[in-house]
Amino acid sequence: MSVKYDLAIIGSGPAGLAAAISARRAGAKKVLIIERDRELGGILLQCIHPGFGLHIFKEELTGPEYAQRFINQVEEIGIEVKLNTMALEIKDSNKETKRIIATNNKEIIEVKTRAIVLAMGCRERTRGALVIPGSRPAGIYTAGAAQRIVNMEGYLPGKNVVVLGSGDIGLIMARRFKFEGAKVKAVIEVLPYPSGLTRNVVQCLNDFKIPLYLEHTIIDIQGKEKINSVVMAKVDKRRKPILETEKKIFCDTLLLSVGLIPENELSRQIGISLDKVTGGPVVDEFCQTSIPGIFSGGNVLQVHDLVDNVTLESNIAGESAANFAAGLLPKVLKWKRVIPGEGVTYLVPQKISGEREVTLYLRVKKPQEKVSLQIRGTKISHPLPYVRPAEMVTFRLNQKRLEEIAGREEVVVSVVERANKIKNQK
Repeated sequence: MSVKYDLAIIGSGPAGLAAAISARRAGAKKVLIIERDRELGGILLQCIHPGFGLHIFKEELTGPEYAQRFINQVEEIGIEVKLNTMALEIKDSNKETKRIIATNNKEIIEVKTRAIVLAMGCRERTRGALVIPGSRPAGIYTAGAAQRIVNMEGYLPGKNVVVLGSGDIGLIMARRFKFEGAKVKAVIEVLPYPSGLTRNVVQCLNDFKIPLYLEHTIIDIQGKEKINSVVMAKVDKRRKPILETEKKIFCDTLLLSVGLIPENELSRQIGISLDKVTGGPVVDEFCQTSIPGIFSGGNVLQVHDLVDNVTLESNIAGESAANFAAGLLPKVLKWKRVIPGEGVTYLVPQKISGEREVTLYLRVKKPQEKVSLQIRGTKISHPLPYVRPAEMVTFRLNQKRLEEIAGREEVVVSVVERANKIKNQK
């Protein structure tokens, strides 16, 4: 089967849904969503806790409630959806008409489209990626897998739980297990600070008196058929275990919450340039990748901590893809490179025209108080009360700031202490 669309979107989580709706509103008539699961919504469907939508809808929603608002819009405006369909390959990516080869339980599908939005989301790091010593018993789950088992399947995997890593899903699941009557014995984090949002540390751990061990890691997993304990140890400044600090914790369940990886197998397959730090595509202010006509948004581009930012970013990707399909995407002859400076881990987008207002997304390298975001060689200074690696920072380049960087080929953004502002501007 071969069908032609203005644009096709791979993935129907918050990024894919937002991109589809914004594309349709921008004038795209034939829009297709390709989703490998049996229903729309992505990871939001298993996130039954509140805290979503505070920025977009100005009210607190659960994950399924947030997703349903967009699913309703998709249905109302008649966007075509193919469920239980897996995108296998993108062909003719550099041609005017691109092809997506996909499959379901009935047939192989060839989708012809002028533009593509990549919205595949991300996956969790597994034990194999961590190389933790010990046996290979049952009872070890990623936090997201446990979330699905508990929230959607209605099954509690264990009653004595340890969480490795303080990512947001791990913090939320520590609280969830506590709600279900389990004993959460420890959340263990190798860094000297939590890797999840501050509000989740407070609401999920502190409020329930769940112990958090910073600068610790697991050095052994014990048990034959079923996990019965883990061995925890403090780490030094190089994150190497200090053996004399070993402590055994008896448990029947271990949750891994140790980071997320953007799902960019399709991107690699067609040769899209990827950022070594984010793991996602290198994009411009239109969320367009290194291949014209292919756009990216949401967690496949960069791992977000707020779904509202996923939606805002994917709105740009969808609108830009619709404009590209119609031949209306602005042509940029010269790009300015956006480069992380002192204290900044990465910046997205990685290049801008400097001709229109744009929001930069960035993450910092360490927690700091009373700092400013500065653009090297300019008077631009944006004060912030604090920054945290776990909390994404947005930096709006408005018209006034764009005038300041006019003529520059590079935009270097740094985080500096306010007392050092004058020194760092030189």
